[in-house]
Formats: sequence, structure tokens, C-alpha cells
Amino acid sequence: MTHSKQAAKRVRQNNRVRVRNRGVRSAIKTAIKHTLEADSPEKRAALLRDAMKKTDKAAKFGVLHKNQAARRKSRLMKALNKLAAAGAK
Repeated sequence: MTHSKQAAKRVRQNNRVRVRNRGVRSAIKTAIKHTLEADSPEKRAALLRDAMKKTDKAAKFGVLHKNQAARRKSRLMKALNKLAAAGAK
């Protein structure tokens, strides 16, 4: 139990923000997963743009740290390049 009205309000605000941030992080993970599972290069390119956009937007609004967003994007590109190289062989 909180000791003041101000603390109770902060708890309510933090819960709202936490739920919103969790949804954004989940959407990013889903977008990355769909990008990696795409079957055609054209579809993969479109999904990649969407995943990058969502990651950048999350970093912009503070849901993710900018370095974490960059790391996720880098790992996604590395995985896609690996898939492309495997498909070319």
C-alpha cells in the first residue's frame, strides 16, 4: 500500500506505461519472427522495413535503449544475410 496520493498515482501511471511498453516489445519480436519466416525475398524486404520501423520507433519513444535497438537490427540483418547466402547456394 502506498503512503501518499502522489505515490498511488505514480503506481497507476507506471502500470499503464509498463503494459504499453510490453505490447510494443512484443510487436517488435513478432515482426522480426515474421521477417525471418518469410518465404519470398520481396515479402521479406517489406517485412524487414516494418520490423526496422517498429524498432526505431520504440527506441525513439524510450521503450528500447538506442543501443539495444541497433543491436536487434544488426542481428536481424545478419540472420537475413545468412539466409540469403544459404538460398543462393
